[in-house]
Amino acid sequence: MSDLTHRLAVLADAARHDAPCAARLGGWRGPQGRGRPPRALPLAGSADPVAEAVCHAVAADGRTVALLKILLSNHCVHDCAYCPLRRSADGERARLSVREVVRLTLDYHRRGVVEGLFLSAAVDRDADATMEQMVAVARSLRRDHHFLGYVHLKVIPEASAELVAEAGRWADRLSVNVELPTQADLDRVAPGRRLATMHRAMDRIRDGIADSHEGGKGGRSALAAAAGRWGRVAVPRFAPAGQVTQMVVGATGASDAELLRASQALYLRQRLRRVYFGSFVPPAEAVAGLSTVAPSPLRERRLYQADWLLRHYGFGAEELAPPEAPQLPLDRDPKLAWALRHPEVFPVDLDRASRELLLRVPGFGRRTVERLLAIRPWHRLRLADLERLHVPVARALPFVVLADHRPAAGARERLALPPRRWRAQQLDLFPGDSGLAAPGQPHAA
Repeated sequence: MSDLTHRLAVLADAARHDAPCAARLGGWRGPQGRGRPPRALPLAGSADPVAEAVCHAVAADGRTVALLKILLSNHCVHDCAYCPLRRSADGERARLSVREVVRLTLDYHRRGVVEGLFLSAAVDRDADATMEQMVAVARSLRRDHHFLGYVHLKVIPEASAELVAEAGRWADRLSVNVELPTQADLDRVAPGRRLATMHRAMDRIRDGIADSHEGGKGGRSALAAAAGRWGRVAVPRFAPAGQVTQMVVGATGASDAELLRASQALYLRQRLRRVYFGSFVPPAEAVAGLSTVAPSPLRERRLYQADWLLRHYGFGAEELAPPEAPQLPLDRDPKLAWALRHPEVFPVDLDRASRELLLRVPGFGRRTVERLLAIRPWHRLRLADLERLHVPVARALPFVVLADHRPAAGARERLALPPRRWRAQQLDLFPGDSGLAAPGQPHAA
C-alpha cells in the first residue's frame, strides 16, 4: 500500500463520524443510481481500504450522489471528550495536502466513482490555517480545473468571516457542527467551544445565502469577477444547496426534548436545510461527563422521524417531546405517540378535516393528504379510497371517520399497548409426553 493510499484510508475512516454523509457505498449504483462499477473501483468491504472513502449523500435536488468523503487532517488542537479526533485520543494521525485532495477528487470523478467531494478537517494548528486549506481545495477544483461536481465543506466556527464567505463562493453546501444542544453540555465535555461562536458562523452563511438569492446580486458579483478570469464556466452561487448541521446523540444526558428544541431554534434562526444526528460512540476509557453506553440505534431513528415532522408536518418540538415525556418512545414513531397522547383530537372526519389536521393522522403522508383533498369535492371518502392510495389502513383506521367506517371502541387504546415480544421456544418432539423415556425403559408409543 502506498503512503498516499494509507493516509487516505486513515482519513476516510476518521470522516465516518460526520453524519451528513454517513452511508457507505455498499453496492455501487453509479452517479445516476444505476449501472455497474468500473473495474478500477474497489467496492466497500473489499480488501482495498480506499473504498471506505466513498459515501452517499442527498443533493439539493433530492438525488443520491456518491461523494469522496475524507478529512484534510485528523490532527486537532482541541480536546473535546465526545470527539474521537480529540487531542488526547490514541490513534494514527495523518494529513493530506491541498494538491493531493484535488488530484484524488478529480481522479475518482473522471473514473465515474464519485460525483463530488465531502471535505472536513480537525482544527490543525489554528482555525484560519485549516479553513484556508479547505477553501484552497474548493477554489482549485472550481477555478483551476473547471470542476462542476458537488462540493460540501465543513466550516470551522472560529475561522474568519472572509474565509467563511469565500468557502460559500466555491462550495455547494456548507455546514457548521453544533454537536451538543446547550452551552452547559459543551462546558462539561468540550471546554473552550462556544455555541455563540458557532451561531455567528452560521449567521454569516445564512446571510450569504440570503444575499445571493436577493435579486441575484449579493452572491454573484465576486463569482462573476472570478468567472471573467478563468473563462465561461458555470459557477455556483453562494452555497446553493444551503447549510446543515450535526448533533451528537447520547454523549451527555441531553434529552430528546433538548435536541429537538435546539433543532427547531436552528431551523427558525438559520433556515437550515436539515439537522443531522449521529450516535455517540463511547471511548474505550471512561471520561467524566460522558455516557459509557452507546445509545440505541432506534433513538437516532426516532429523532430523524421527529425532525421530519418538525420540518414538513407543522409539529412543534414541545408537542413531540413534552415536559412530561422528554424522551421519544422507542416502541412507536413520534406521530403515533402524539396521536395517542391526544385522544380528544380523534377520530378525524376525513371529509371535513383541514389539511393541517389530516397531516397529523398516523399513516398519512403529505402526498396522501393532497390526494384525499383532491378527491373530496367529487364524493365522500370511503375505505376503498384509502386502499387505492396504498394507505396503511390498519394504522390509520382507528383515527379516522369515513362514509363507511367508524373506529371500533377501544381501537386506539389497543395501539397504546406495548408491542408483543415473541420469544423463541424449544418445541417438544412428542407433545403431551414427558420427552424421552428414562434409560432402560421403552418409549411410549
